[in-house]
Amino acid sequence: MTSIIEKRKNLHKSLTDKQQQNDKLQYEMGQLQALANIGTVTCMIAHEINNLLTPLPNYATLALQHPDDLELTKKALEKAVTNCQRASMVMESILTVANGQSDEKTEVLLGKLVDEIFSCLCRDFSKDSITVQIDIADDLKVFAIPIQIQQVLMNLIINARDAMAGRGGVLRIKAYQVNNGVRIEVADSGCGIEAKNQEYIFEPFFSTKKDKASSSGGGYGLGLAFCKKVIDEHNGLIEVDSEPGQGCKFTITLPGR
Repeated sequence: MTSIIEKRKNLHKSLTDKQQQNDKLQYEMGQLQALANIGTVTCMIAHEINNLLTPLPNYATLALQHPDDLELTKKALEKAVTNCQRASMVMESILTVANGQSDEKTEVLLGKLVDEIFSCLCRDFSKDSITVQIDIADDLKVFAIPIQIQQVLMNLIINARDAMAGRGGVLRIKAYQVNNGVRIEVADSGCGIEAKNQEYIFEPFFSTKKDKASSSGGGYGLGLAFCKKVIDEHNGLIEVDSEPGQGCKFTITLPGR
């Protein structure tokens, strides 16, 4: 009898230890997801920053070569200032996303979070024949941990872009109030998700990108798992509606205070 009780205690302790290890890994996954997103967009950021900075010597050279042409000098300097400001905005956005440490829920303007994401991604989606349509009221707020919701939306936006890579399409981001909360829709007209995969896409390490060319060089199956984890912790709901070849729509419902 004593042996059975002892075995049960050891089993219980083992299960508790395993649960603690799992909780720790889940926490670390969430902490690392922000860095994973930064890695995903690093190449695009470098490319766009290079595009912004490369013309600066030319603008300066024009101004130096034509000191008497005040109109030309003025235009050259204005373009230099504009490009520097744009580069600074891109870097500020990426640092905001990378360094966000707050874990407290607060009311935040949803549109501002989305704008920062696109500044962070910086590449104009129209260059990839993707039209972006955003329908978010200027005063619409969500009660959430800002950096986490921003990471969730960034994941969905990056996935949508990947789904339309090489073919173009439309990315729609819509948000509106429902009852005592907010509903956010991120929809694309890309390749869609097969029905057999939809029940697994929120599971860790499940990915449909392994054989596809994605901006991240392939999927690791953590992005959507992270999204679900964050939304669950916000007492919200994330759902997917998709058909192969007909695009995909993710719907997030977040409660109010």
